[in-house]
This record gives sequence, C-alpha cells and structure tokens, in this order.
Amino acid sequence: MNRKLKWGILGCASIAKRAVIPGVHLSELNEVAAIASRDLDKAKQTAEELHIPNAYGSYEALLEDPSIDVVYIPLPNHLHKEWTIRAAQAGKHILCEKPLALTEAEAVEMAEAAERAGVYLSEAFMYRYHPRYDAIKDLIDSGAIGELRGIRSAFTFNSSGNTGNVRFRKDWGGGSIYDVGCYPINAARLLLGKEPDAVTVNALFSPDHGDVDMMASGLIEFGDVSLSFDCGMWAASRNPLEVLGTEGIIEVPSAFVTPSPGSGNFFISTGGERKEIHVQDINAYTEQADHLARAIHDRTPLRFDTQDAIHNMKVIDACLMSAREHIRVAL
Repeated sequence: MNRKLKWGILGCASIAKRAVIPGVHLSELNEVAAIASRDLDKAKQTAEELHIPNAYGSYEALLEDPSIDVVYIPLPNHLHKEWTIRAAQAGKHILCEKPLALTEAEAVEMAEAAERAGVYLSEAFMYRYHPRYDAIKDLIDSGAIGELRGIRSAFTFNSSGNTGNVRFRKDWGGGSIYDVGCYPINAARLLLGKEPDAVTVNALFSPDHGDVDMMASGLIEFGDVSLSFDCGMWAASRNPLEVLGTEGIIEVPSAFVTPSPGSGNFFISTGGERKEIHVQDINAYTEQADHLARAIHDRTPLRFDTQDAIHNMKVIDACLMSAREHIRVAL
C-alpha cells in the first residue's frame, strides 16, 4: 500500500476546521501533518484542537517543509492565485477552495504554473464526489425522466449582519456569485456535460456590504436547456436542485450540503409516483481528498481537471459582467 500523503493547511479558515480537516482525518490515504497561519499562536491553537502535529507561523515556512506532499488553500479568494502558484513552485500538489480564482485569466495562470511544476491542482467542489451525483447523471442519461427541459437550483444563507465578513470585500473576491452561486453553475455543467452559450444575471449590490452582490438570480443557457438559479448571502438558508424532464422530476433537497446521515438521498417523480433514492452515506470531503491521493499515487488524470475549473470561472466572469452591466453575455 502506498504511504499516506502528508497535507499542509494554509490558514485557519472555518471551512478547513469544520469540514476539510476532519474529512482528511477520516482518510486512509491522507493525513494532516501541518497547519500555518500568519499568527503562530492561532496556528498552534488550531493544531492542538484538531490533532495536527505541526504548526507554522507563516505560509512560507509550511511550503518549505519537505515532508508536505499536498497543500490545501482555504484562503480568501484574492489570495488563491498567489499561494497556488507558490505552492506549485515549491513542488506541492494543491487542493484550492472554490472558486479557483477571481477570473478565468487567473485560473489559466494557476493551471499553467501547476503544469510547469508537474503537480496536480484540484478545485474544492466537494459535493460532486458524493455518489448521488453519479446516480442523478445516470438517471438523466438513461432517459428515466424523459427529455431534459431544465435545471433549477439555489444556494442562499444570511450573513448580512456580520460586518467584518471577508465575503463583503469586493477587492477580495466577495459576493454571493463567487461564494455560493458557483455551485449551481458547476452542478449544471456537470449534469449536462457541456458548456453554456450565454448568461443573464440580475443582482442586488449592497453599499452597506462593500457593494458586493448580496443576492443574484440568473439564467444560464445550454442550448435548448437552461439553468435558472439564485444565490445570496442575505436570505434564508436553502440549497435545493431540481432537474425537470418531459416524463419526470429529480429533486435534491440539500444539493450541496450533506450534514447528516440520509441527507444525501434524493427523489424522483415519474408516472405520478414520488420515490426516494437511497445512496451510500459517505463523507464527500474524505472522498475528495482520496480522489486526489489516488491520482497522485497512480499518476492518473483527475476526474475534474484544471480545464473544468477554467471553464467554470469563464461562466462566473460572464455572470458578474451581466449583473454589473445589465446585459446578456454570450460565451
């Protein structure tokens, strides 16, 4: 059996502490070996809380550790490009939080840096490693709900009262499209297996929240089929997905968050009957880490490569342009 890959975490972000690090701890192929913060005391405290052996007081120090194989980057969006490129130059494989970058052009630079260094770069959309998405795609492709007519999805939550939230920093890549709108966009591309033709998005830009898009709704055109979506950081929490066909409907009540056993199940309605589809309960964060580890060990392609991340950023770029300029943007 190949040895466990040693992971280093850049920063003590909430997503790292509550989800990614516990997921890696459950892995048989990976282990968290170090965490870094610009505040050494914070790194040490987090390391103690999460049973991580080593703590560093700078990101550079972690990248200089020759024992680290993989670096996870949960830093604010505007730092993804810099630290992905620096990690690649240090010879580390990388799992970078979504969205991969601030623009398609940045994503291309990051992908090229990883290619030059001969390392893997993966974007952290953990939801797509859950087996229910393979099951949903199989149902669509088999014609179980007839001809596809549309996808509808949403991802919203309310953090509007947290005035210090980094998501309210426009120059840091704040806003709901970057933060959660990227999920419905990514899911539609995954389930349809193709890229969109055009986007039209309307957004609420709040001067009280750094002029970022606190709420957005849009239409993503994939030829004759479209994704209609909304996303927001100033609305009640929800994250459903619905796939509409001529003969039936697939409903996923919690499409991007699976916090409890059974919450990965979904429903299919055909012929007047609604049936619950049971899928294996797994930790998607663990599977995300294991998929990367298997690719590294076997030197095999990633299921979702950097081109996928670049394409997703292209759509996000278009959504933001559409919302700002009140236009339909062709892709």
